[in-house]
Amino acid sequence: MNELREKAKELLLTKMVGLIIGYANGNGHNRTHPFIAKNPDDADKLIFNNYCVNNLAVYLTRKEIKGKGAIGIVAKGCDIKAIIQLIQENQLNKDDIYIIGVNCNGVINELGNIFGKETLAQKCINCPVRTPTLYHTLIGAIEEFEKPKDILCEKIKEVEQLNADSRWDFWEEQFEKCIKCYACRQVCPLCYCEQCIVDKTVPRWIESSAHTRGNFSWNIIRALHLSGRCIGCGECERVCPMDIPLSMLNRKMGMTAKKEFDYIPGLSLDTPTLVGTYDLKDREDFIK
Repeated sequence: MNELREKAKELLLTKMVGLIIGYANGNGHNRTHPFIAKNPDDADKLIFNNYCVNNLAVYLTRKEIKGKGAIGIVAKGCDIKAIIQLIQENQLNKDDIYIIGVNCNGVINELGNIFGKETLAQKCINCPVRTPTLYHTLIGAIEEFEKPKDILCEKIKEVEQLNADSRWDFWEEQFEKCIKCYACRQVCPLCYCEQCIVDKTVPRWIESSAHTRGNFSWNIIRALHLSGRCIGCGECERVCPMDIPLSMLNRKMGMTAKKEFDYIPGLSLDTPTLVGTYDLKDREDFIK
């Protein structure tokens, strides 16, 4: 904690950054919230622990943040995967951000719970970036933890074993719950379009009312837009008020990208993006 605060103070005092996006204690026990430190005194409020769930990379493309000079950010490995993806998609200039990377020992699945094996977030079970792959300063130490079963992977396998009609019925039932609040879009660091396709009215591509057809279109199109890009932070499912298993859909798309193209998004700036490259040797047999 002290290491984080001292580094933040140094960056703000020397004006290496104009502000630092991080975490502070929230209201109530075992809660945190995003926090922007604008001066050295604010740095004393910065924290990092197992309750720092939010993917702060979502703030880096906000108009309110852009134009404030260099930006500091406290980032876990999964957050940094999003930052790498944003840099590769020309949404960020890597010279305009200062990353305080943190070694992560897993985060809680839901704020308010007590952190432990049974409350470890699904995304943390098989996380390949507990030590970030990109940073300017690295703080904290890695501790081993007992991993629970990867329930998400088991659920994906269960759905995959269903026939086509049953799989359709499963997802139709899930998407029927959607109330079109677009919380999944708002919290996703890779949903940065100035005008989302669902907000366009001339022409209207996706019906705005929350019924089966419109819900199915919205959720499937969003999943396709994230295929080969989703970094698996799980924020979309965490904020969904209707508990739609969005991580199942996104994880499956990621599994396909890995199997067909040996690609995992957000791991390295040196690896070209999947959707930004074309190779005549790419397999096409999976296209039906």
